[in-house]
Amino acid sequence: MAKPAERSAARLAAVQALYQMDVSGTNVTEALAEFESHWLGREVEGIKFQPSDVNFFRAILEGVVKDQRAIDVKIDKALADGWPLARIEAVLRAILRAGGFELMFRKDVPVRVVITEYVDVTHGFYDQDEPGLVNAVLDTLARDVRAGELEKKSAGQAKP
Repeated sequence: MAKPAERSAARLAAVQALYQMDVSGTNVTEALAEFESHWLGREVEGIKFQPSDVNFFRAILEGVVKDQRAIDVKIDKALADGWPLARIEAVLRAILRAGGFELMFRKDVPVRVVITEYVDVTHGFYDQDEPGLVNAVLDTLARDVRAGELEKKSAGQAKP
């Protein structure tokens, strides 16, 4: 089983690859090949990229591409009226799609882990309101696609 840090690094790499695919038109096969051979766990131009869970990275990237239409529809519903996903900046779009994929299709990963991880990824790129936006959108999406999972945890905790 992969270490949590390797899964975190895989999420960050998946967001970076999704961004690259979005802005440059790179396909999933090219993105996988480039990231696996040149980025994951390597040092590039003095920057050390952390070792990643390559299988998890692949699952996120391939899953987002395969199910992008369904993911985008759910994210659009979770965004504020008048702000479709197409209007969202490319890095945020990549973060929301990756988080949306995990919430919708990786039921083995707890909701709170998904939300926390992608909010953390967002902090790596932004220092304004964007982490709050990611938190709110993924929370709304989670309540839609995994109804009750967040509430179950709260209900099981003793009240002071």
